[in-house]
Amino acid sequence: MVHFVGAGPGDPELITVKGLRLLKEADIVIFAGSLVNAELLKNCRSDAEIYDSKDMNLQEVLKVFLDAENAGKNVVRLHTGDPSLYGAIREQMDWLREKGIEYDICPGVSSFSGAAAALRKEYTLPGVTQTVIITRAEGRTLVPEKEKLRSLAAHQATMVLFLSATLSEKVRDELIAGGYAEDTPAAVVFRATWPDEEVVWTTLDEIPKAFQRDEARRADGNMKQALIIIGRAIDDKTVYEYSKLYDRNFVTCYRGKES
Repeated sequence: MVHFVGAGPGDPELITVKGLRLLKEADIVIFAGSLVNAELLKNCRSDAEIYDSKDMNLQEVLKVFLDAENAGKNVVRLHTGDPSLYGAIREQMDWLREKGIEYDICPGVSSFSGAAAALRKEYTLPGVTQTVIITRAEGRTLVPEKEKLRSLAAHQATMVLFLSATLSEKVRDELIAGGYAEDTPAAVVFRATWPDEEVVWTTLDEIPKAFQRDEARRADGNMKQALIIIGRAIDDKTVYEYSKLYDRNFVTCYRGKES
């Protein structure tokens, strides 16, 4: 049995209760060492086999799965954040299904949620936007034509960009060309929920400067864990409407209209 477990964005306490239980019970753990907090491995059994997937290719990971199945052992595949977002798990699951090996998924807290907590903001605000676009800039990994940043910008929604830190100038240029104003509120969150978490507040046209302030980020790996957030919802000055759900004059199936 293979359990795909979301490790959370960095803080080891943000793994789910179920994920922690699976980790403690695992015979074998394959963790994404370049992103997952190694503190979580302290919860593994002393006799558990530990593999760091940053040094492995797909075929090597699959071999561990197969060897574990043949030996009657259970595996935790520990992915950063929530494995459903940029987790590269589909190719693993398809192979497991073809081989008749059982698997399941334990969701985790995504870094985009961790970034919202770091910003102390709500991505959706009534009267401003009810949509969050989670995407990435096109680099060596292409994106579908309809999902180019320039096209997505037309929605003027809150946008959270993963895996785009080294493409900040492209992000700026494409989003402005697509319709976002140059002074659209923006933020860069480095290593959300980690002890060295850092938030840089900026505007869309100034985003590249957020990555130029400290070259040490490039050396210690912080760059790859940076999220770019853009949209009016994250600005304290944005005027929004109060929620209808808690309006005393808004009738719900639980609450009548107040007199």
